[in-house]
Amino acid sequence: MKRQIRVPYFEVGTKNYVYGDQLLEYAIAADKAAEKYDIDVLFICSPIEIRRVCENTRNLIVLAPYMDTIRPGRGMADILPEGLKAAGAQGVVINHCEKPMSLPQMKAVIDRAKELDFLVFACADTIAEAKAIAQLHPDIINPEPSDIIGGGNGVSPMAYVKDSIRVIKDIYPDIMVEQAAGITNGQQVYDFIMAGSEAAGAASGIMNAADPIAMIDEMIAATRRAADDLKKLEG
Repeated sequence: MKRQIRVPYFEVGTKNYVYGDQLLEYAIAADKAAEKYDIDVLFICSPIEIRRVCENTRNLIVLAPYMDTIRPGRGMADILPEGLKAAGAQGVVINHCEKPMSLPQMKAVIDRAKELDFLVFACADTIAEAKAIAQLHPDIINPEPSDIIGGGNGVSPMAYVKDSIRVIKDIYPDIMVEQAAGITNGQQVYDFIMAGSEAAGAASGIMNAADPIAMIDEMIAATRRAADDLKKLEG
């Protein structure tokens, strides 16, 4: 059965900033913060690291950054979906700007992901692309302009956040929308969630922080604070 995610959630991306023991240290920190603040945390790391992360954490929802659509058998060097699932992954990222895909490729991966009850986390460079990807009905869309990813500037203006959410929800209201580009501190996490985003996330904003472990805690704490404040507003 596909993993259900509570919103707002937080997403940690490691890309290839860290690996081995250091990556595991960050995963354990995220795992502890997920439990401490009772927040669902997605953790996206290299396929090489997935099994060890899953074997040493209890609360993380671990996603692979990419997979191929092959089936068991031939396919030297391709990333086998069943292998990812056996390692403990619960989903996959598609179309990150550092690993772009065509719409037919995205559909093929989404179809394979459905066979394995995988979550699909799709990235989009523009609102127009987000609208096109939404037609494929992934579980999550992260509409982040590629020119600010890693730049530490945040998604600007805030109108972009609201516009991207609107066009995606108009197609499939159940698609979760996350904002992640350029986030460097907990206040930005809080602000984007309060503006309507169902989640926030960071890669370079954590990995390049002076104290990445402290930043993981700060950002997940901010997610908890936003969740609590949203409940107060609803009440």
